[in-house]
Amino acid sequence: MRIFLIGLALLSLFGCSGKDLQELGLAPLTEVEVTQALKDALSYGIARSAANASKIDGYFANPRLKIGLPKDAEKLEKTLRKLGFGTQIDRSILQMNRAAEQAAARAKPVFIKAITAMTIDDAFDILNGENNAATDYLIDNSSDELYDQFRPIVVEALDETSATRYYSDIVKRYNALPLVFDVDPDLADYVTEKAVDGLFLLMAQEEARIRTISSARSSRLMKRVFGSLD
Repeated sequence: MRIFLIGLALLSLFGCSGKDLQELGLAPLTEVEVTQALKDALSYGIARSAANASKIDGYFANPRLKIGLPKDAEKLEKTLRKLGFGTQIDRSILQMNRAAEQAAARAKPVFIKAITAMTIDDAFDILNGENNAATDYLIDNSSDELYDQFRPIVVEALDETSATRYYSDIVKRYNALPLVFDVDPDLADYVTEKAVDGLFLLMAQEEARIRTISSARSSRLMKRVFGSLD
């Protein structure tokens, strides 16, 4: 609104044309500009997020993304570490994160499909929404397909890195102990969900950067559209 009023004032006082105002970045935002800027911002954020997540230690070295043992295995971990199986547990955790990193490399096409389906109404709702509005849009429109795409990759990566075997071994050791509740040794669903969650977390961070930091806006259009919120 502020930019719109300034544009009208300049137009009346100095005889500037609509084209002149647009070149100055003072003309009212169009539907096309907002939609394209949101798509550009999401594409940029996705590329950075996928690249960071899929590199070696993308999950493992990031405290906010690192995948540990499942919650129902916390007691298992404490017990087996006390019994001297810490190395096996650490190896299993490392390979779970390696599986997530491999899966993250395949995320971009799924996200791009969701971006392509964005409507004008979606774009304006996102632009005027919270700092994670675009990420929420992706969660609503891509998380199920992302999970379906990730799971076979995770299963294959878990097998290739021997994470399934390592985890199964330590679970069997734990389940063999007297007076304990059995722990489910299946890792695929757990690691897939954590891998997907980690990507959305990175995406939310990228979105917040674009919304709040001018230098993070990688194109003139993104600067113009997101700058209207400053």
